[in-house]
Amino acid sequence: MRKIILSMSVSLDGFIEGPDRQIDWHMVDDELHSHFNEQLRSMGGFLTGRVTHELMAGFWPTADSDPSSTGPVAEFAGIWRDMPKIVFSRTLERTDWNTTIVRDVLVEEIMALKAQPGGDLALGGADLAAAFMRHDLIDEFRVYIHPILIGRGKPLFQASDATVNLRLAETRTFGNGVVLLRYERTEASSPG
Repeated sequence: MRKIILSMSVSLDGFIEGPDRQIDWHMVDDELHSHFNEQLRSMGGFLTGRVTHELMAGFWPTADSDPSSTGPVAEFAGIWRDMPKIVFSRTLERTDWNTTIVRDVLVEEIMALKAQPGGDLALGGADLAAAFMRHDLIDEFRVYIHPILIGRGKPLFQASDATVNLRLAETRTFGNGVVLLRYERTEASSPG
């Protein structure tokens, strides 16, 4: 069965974006971007919310045609365009770029999606992650901690009554100081 993998960049103090949605503090250099490409290339699909999808769709479809794009940026443009995408939105009416719109996170539908053949599914976005966590649907957490404190903003994890037991599967330090913490679920967890 395919896994659902939450993969997010966070500040050391736990925020995915600043109070005005800023992500300019993300330290994504060629080494880190190449790592992201390597991880995402093998995925079976991207699962995002509307806001994240619209941000991605506003940049990635043509990023490789920009002469200032570095090799890893240009490479990811192709990965993003070709990858099947599911966007969870109650308001989005249509979209392009190999994307299916789903209105809500329904456990039966997500379990059927996980049972399909293919690579694991990359989950992005704090709000969507919270919905998946409420239903106990995340199998692995890849948290990229950036060496910066931003003070306030949107936290990666919302308050919850759930206990999710995890096992450290990997750590990796990148040259720019970003640290990957990769955790896999253990069996003894209790939904909130």
